[in-house]
Amino acid sequence: METYLLSVRCCGVDQVGGIAIGKSNVTKGHCDGKTDSPLGHAEHASNSNAVVVLWSAAVGLMSKVYWAGLLSVALVCPLIAVKHPVPLDPNVDAAKCLECHGDKTRGKAVHSAMKMGCLSCHEVRVNKEATHVKLITATASALCFTCHSDKSPSSIKGHVHPPAVRDCLKCHDPHTSANKDQLLKAVSGGTKDENLCLSCHSMGVDVPKGGSRHAALDMGCDSCHLIHKSGDPSQPEFAYHLTKQAPQLCLDCHDASGQGLRMAHQNQPFGNADCIQCHDPHQSNSPKLMQAFVHNPFENKMCDSCHQPAKDGKVVLTAADSKAVCITCHEEQAKQIASAKVQHPGAQGNCTDCHNPHAGKTPGFLQPNPVAACLTCHPEQAEQAKKRYLHQPAFEQGCATCHAAHGGDNAHLLLAKSVNTLCLECHGPDSNPQKLEKEHLVAIFDGKVKLPENYFRRVPILPLNYGLGHPTENHPVSDVTNLKTKALVAMNCLTCHQPHAGNEQGMLVSDQKNNMSFCNTCHFNPMNLLDVRVGGK
Repeated sequence: METYLLSVRCCGVDQVGGIAIGKSNVTKGHCDGKTDSPLGHAEHASNSNAVVVLWSAAVGLMSKVYWAGLLSVALVCPLIAVKHPVPLDPNVDAAKCLECHGDKTRGKAVHSAMKMGCLSCHEVRVNKEATHVKLITATASALCFTCHSDKSPSSIKGHVHPPAVRDCLKCHDPHTSANKDQLLKAVSGGTKDENLCLSCHSMGVDVPKGGSRHAALDMGCDSCHLIHKSGDPSQPEFAYHLTKQAPQLCLDCHDASGQGLRMAHQNQPFGNADCIQCHDPHQSNSPKLMQAFVHNPFENKMCDSCHQPAKDGKVVLTAADSKAVCITCHEEQAKQIASAKVQHPGAQGNCTDCHNPHAGKTPGFLQPNPVAACLTCHPEQAEQAKKRYLHQPAFEQGCATCHAAHGGDNAHLLLAKSVNTLCLECHGPDSNPQKLEKEHLVAIFDGKVKLPENYFRRVPILPLNYGLGHPTENHPVSDVTNLKTKALVAMNCLTCHQPHAGNEQGMLVSDQKNNMSFCNTCHFNPMNLLDVRVGGK
């Protein structure tokens, strides 16, 4: 028996039900019309419209082809609206609403839309049995974007704060609030009961013994962040919605000429440095808000191993240049860069072009982060970052998840000889990341790549068996023999997927949609799925 998931959008809620196809029985998912509404208890209209889904399932490739035919599944899904406690006239106006809901127009911060009247957002439906009130759009966020179009994620290029994508009411009251911008809570305070931001974030809440917490947290999150600010995600200013870029933001409070700060930095010039490369702006497990990963000489105050006393306000190194300083300890990396079969031109320069010499958020201290460090020289990949769906290792963890930044033996500096070996290190059924509990990391590729300990929570594992099983049962993912021509058909993950980003779900090649038209590129004969022409050839 083959079992499938059927997912439909019903009553504003994703409904998922199983469909089992067997010789003698068929079970189907259903929608009971129940949902949680932020507007209160939802009752349903008495007239129901059935959503009929016709699904044709083709199961199995290569060895056997099962056609399950067409299934007609009727899902009863009544229209949802809030039943009004008292009957209303179909031509009711805002004045009538305010007889009971006058409190919606009073408060410290009242939504300007209230002046437009209740019916600018709400719709009243009256039938013989009851009066129902609903929004004039399918979702609250869609309604918000009719006026606040500049906040619509569809018109924004860059990183958008997740709740702002589809859930405006997670932060804002649509009518009135005691807080500016109709926020549900203030954005200051040390607990989630006081601070709206701490409803999702935990910065500064659980500081371990011996750790440190930034006092600026007590000033409110909006002292540093402008939540709806978006732009180039490779720039920290936009990636973290900062009011301005560091160090300018930090220098609003911290005086770089102050004696205390100068002594803490060994009288080395730091006024133009990126403060958050060494310091966590919220909290740290270490004193002085030090970042999670710190270079050993810096951590142990061995500054004189790399630095001489500053001269005329400038850094003076113990060697002719920064690369010469680095290879006194990192000779192994220097040899790899020079002798690699496939060399990386970007690694031929100074080490500090890519690495911060002091600290960082990730192993290797890449600056300003593991993604942007590479995009400076690879602008074509920066363009990929503008696409809708981004591959996590490429645009969240960093290029070194898949590529050997100091040079290697494989084409494109890949960490594995074949594309599939590379991809299946994470997505394969035999994927076995090594846990590094003390560091709160996991390692892949024999310890060469270190990732956050929760990295694999978002990684889909393919149900492959002997190289078959994706995207459907018995579908191959590597080179196969065409049973008709006996010719070897070259195939790997890149036959169907883009490696970095895509505009359609699944990051399919050429930004094609995930539908039968894409499958027909190879399987052009629907009566014989084994008759294949890869890439349409």
